[in-house]
Amino acid sequence: MNEITNDQQVILDTKSQKDVSNSELQQLYLTKLQAYSEQLTLQKSKRPTYFIQTFGCQQNENDSEIIAGIMDASGFALVENYEIADISIINTCSIRENADKRLFGHLGILKTLRQQNPQRFTMLCGCMMTQDQHLEKIKKSFSFVNLIFGPHDIFRLPQLLWDSLVNEKQVIAVSKQNLMVEQEHLPITRSRKFRALISIMYGCNNFCTFCIVPYTRGRELSRSFTSIYQEVVGLAKEGYTEIMLLGQNVNAWGKDFRGLIEGPKNFSELLEAVAQVDGLKRIRYMSPNPRDIDQQLIDIIGKYQNIEPHMHLPLQSGSDRILKLMRRKHDRAKYLEIVQQLRKARPDISLTTDIIVGFPGETEQDFADTLDLMRQVKFDSAFTFIYSPREGTPAAKYQNNLDPQVIKRRFERLVELQNAHSLEANQKVIGQTVEVLLEGVSHGDSNILTGRTADFKLINLAIPEEIREKLPVDATIDKNTLNSDYFEGKYCLVKLIKAKTFSIEGVMKQLIC
Repeated sequence: MNEITNDQQVILDTKSQKDVSNSELQQLYLTKLQAYSEQLTLQKSKRPTYFIQTFGCQQNENDSEIIAGIMDASGFALVENYEIADISIINTCSIRENADKRLFGHLGILKTLRQQNPQRFTMLCGCMMTQDQHLEKIKKSFSFVNLIFGPHDIFRLPQLLWDSLVNEKQVIAVSKQNLMVEQEHLPITRSRKFRALISIMYGCNNFCTFCIVPYTRGRELSRSFTSIYQEVVGLAKEGYTEIMLLGQNVNAWGKDFRGLIEGPKNFSELLEAVAQVDGLKRIRYMSPNPRDIDQQLIDIIGKYQNIEPHMHLPLQSGSDRILKLMRRKHDRAKYLEIVQQLRKARPDISLTTDIIVGFPGETEQDFADTLDLMRQVKFDSAFTFIYSPREGTPAAKYQNNLDPQVIKRRFERLVELQNAHSLEANQKVIGQTVEVLLEGVSHGDSNILTGRTADFKLINLAIPEEIREKLPVDATIDKNTLNSDYFEGKYCLVKLIKAKTFSIEGVMKQLIC
């Protein structure tokens, strides 16, 4: 494969790269790609197509929206699956072992499709591409892949795509230097009408012993307040009423500025500025780290009603000994203090979390400490995981003599307790009428809508006949199928009638807008 480092650029015929900025250079490549796709359209009587499969977090989703924006601007059309796509793109995740296995399973499918059609083009990107062991496996077993680039290289995708696709080269372009701020000048195709994702920073400086993120996403790098604020204002003008601010350690925004900037200097001040933008009804953020939560942030969350009454606050373990081995910067007392202050400032706040079971060296007492903290907090929901060693992290070298069956039983006990807490949290709101932002039609029933409350509870709701008969024609596809596009992004009032562990059933009382 042809390796391109961060410093190498293809020389344009019309202009020396020394005379243009990175953003101007990529725009020139976009123009060349547009001409190329137009030529293909004329030759084949249809637009060339692409499909993106995204694994992992919301930041990966936002990266995929930028990739889709580049593909759309280049003249390619989005399709629904690999089988009918001319270009297949996989945006990878390296957080857990299961994500690794899913990638190679999908590559097996694409390998078969490539054998059937040698003209197919395959792109891989995301966090897994920064890890040498995965690159070597791809080179050895999946050498048909045309283009590989890392999460730091999205800003130069137009150039890389041109060099690989048009010049028929196999290219690997994985930069170590974080230049993600360059991508804010690129087009973006947002995948949702109900929520806009906004990456405000990249990377992480915490180096928790179990986590691969600092090694794949790099050190913390904050976008400027001006660029974030302009994006938020623009989204509000486009009609978005809910946004989600993203970062691997979102509330560390601004720490790398070291106070040497004008305007907001930390996440609390940024959040307050965003909360004052006209038209925003819901401001979400994902994910904060307990180490960077202070009273200033808690007070601002309590002050502005359009800041979501919900916080996803990763715990990982309720044992101080395990937290120290994980190199987390909080302990039980600090975590419980944060919870207490959040509930004092915002009594209606819901709390969700991440918990790992079976971290190397975890004793029965350590596990009991976790269950005890869960009973004290009573999280509304939790992402729960059995520890999965990530090659390249310190914890992967820790001796782990835990019996897998012991871990399995602990995990089952933890899930049972959390499920009881989740159901209890949902039961508390039965009988209330709440505002729900609709996300579309339920995957399980085309006659049921799905959406979220302000505190992030998942609601599945039916439309009573007296409301349904007043809906416009384009609200339904037929008598048994609601039109998801019509409802996505609209608000409605819903009477909550039945609690389940992971969701609540309700009945629409009024469609607001």
